[in-house]
Amino acid sequence: MLADWKGPIEKAQDKLQELQKALDITGKEDEAARLEALTAEPGFWDDQEAAQGTLQKLTMLKAVISNYHSLSERLEDVHTLWELGTEEGDESLAKEVEHDFNALSADLEKLEIEVLFSGPYDDHNCILSLHAGAGGTEAQDWADMLYRMYTRFCEKNGFKCEVMDFLDGEEAGLKSVTLSIEGPHAYGHFRSEKGVHRLVRISPFDASARRHTSFASLDVMPQVQEDNEITINPDELKIDTYRSGGAGGQHVNKTDSAVRITHLPTGIVVQCQDERSQFNNKDRAMKLLKARLLEEKVKERERELAALKGEQTEIGWGNQIRSYVFQPYRLVKDHRTGVESGNVDAVMDGDLLPFMSGYLKEFKG
Repeated sequence: MLADWKGPIEKAQDKLQELQKALDITGKEDEAARLEALTAEPGFWDDQEAAQGTLQKLTMLKAVISNYHSLSERLEDVHTLWELGTEEGDESLAKEVEHDFNALSADLEKLEIEVLFSGPYDDHNCILSLHAGAGGTEAQDWADMLYRMYTRFCEKNGFKCEVMDFLDGEEAGLKSVTLSIEGPHAYGHFRSEKGVHRLVRISPFDASARRHTSFASLDVMPQVQEDNEITINPDELKIDTYRSGGAGGQHVNKTDSAVRITHLPTGIVVQCQDERSQFNNKDRAMKLLKARLLEEKVKERERELAALKGEQTEIGWGNQIRSYVFQPYRLVKDHRTGVESGNVDAVMDGDLLPFMSGYLKEFKG
């Protein structure tokens, strides 16, 4: 009935009004106008890296502003449709109101997440490193399933996802994959995913159809956005080249295109072999090294905050975070927040926003 939608519509109107203030839409519009004017100035492209950073920030601002105004217009349309049906007593419009309002609510939840991005690197792009746990083919297949889940999430939510390094599994799946994720608040979204992911299912690789438990770990690092965030002395690097393994054709396997970089002061080692060009692999490996060094800064900040709060353990680093149960029942549950979903297929197809927003609400700052 149309009368049932009065309360939800009014709540949505109140929520949107609160979001306008919390997101400082007016301030963002002023900042976007300032950056727009900056892009038109002579010499804007003289420093290409700085110009790209400005354009990225402008794109993020415009996305939030556009989302807010679009939701505002759509909510007004739903309210008008509800009023029309109520005034004329036309209950046939109730279905249309329900459909439009439910679609609007899903997008309103996405905008709500913007308010929760309070971490110092939440506006950065990020790098994901996914590794299969012990267990051979079963664990490698699980890592491949997670890889698909995250790429599907990126496709659905407008993130650019690029493979930096990939190591095939022995029979199926993958041993490890490293991804570069670019888009508005990429690190803010994906930092909730860092940790160990557990799968329980009847293994398709077990002739006896027994239930197996598999694990995969995900590391999430913010990418360096400003030059002053991370400084690397070239004299403190050891750079090795070697022949790539796995797929890629004769050229990849017969030339020393793969690159391994060791940061001597910290002992951090990164490598990249996905590209055929040694230059491109070196560039990507440096990008990954900077991200790992920035991750160390993030960890240090976590340790400092934990010490100030008197906590004895690190929160959110390397712990089992979520279980995906396919048998004997079907459920995905986040152990940190209690957020769960019985629609396992939707989650594996990239429906991760409820888990991400639940984490951001639970661990603010």
